Amino acid sequence: MGTIARLLIVVLLAVAAWWAWPRLPDPWRAPWHMARLALREAPTALPVPVRGVTPRQLADTWNAARSEGRKHQGIDIFARRGTPVLSTTEGVVTQVGTNRLGGKVVWVMGPGHQMHYYAHLEDYGHVKWGSHVMPGDVLGYVGNTGNAQGTPPHLHYGIYPPDGAINPFPLLTAGSDRHIDG
Repeated sequence: MGTIARLLIVVLLAVAAWWAWPRLPDPWRAPWHMARLALREAPTALPVPVRGVTPRQLADTWNAARSEGRKHQGIDIFARRGTPVLSTTEGVVTQVGTNRLGGKVVWVMGPGHQMHYYAHLEDYGHVKWGSHVMPGDVLGYVGNTGNAQGTPPHLHYGIYPPDGAINPFPLLTAGSDRHIDG
């Protein structure tokens, strides 16, 4: 096969890939997005992930005592039931499901390989495993599922880098003028 034929094949493959990329389902693109996000620096400031809630309305509940001898590893953001819960970062949805403590939850892997945990949701947004999300995309709606039954509706938001949980409060209040419209 000649050099021109090889070059033509490479060009045709490149054009086909360029054409196909936006048409691929999210799960096919997820590994590429995850690898790219893992290489980026973790954010130093984040917008509040509940529509209509400002940083001044937040309370730092990090390490507060919880049932079963646990410590609170996140922040509870109170809002009306059904208020949209928004992604704080670009990321890839790694789980949409339920667990005993969080009830209905969504996990998003964001920059710096940080896992963002959104729990006690009333319902999910239009996301599924492998969905590529941007700041402001609706992940779900405020509720009180899981061990939050009997409490006022709220979002439990946690951030988990590879080496353990970190307090989201300083990140959510660092850019006190930051907001997402979602």
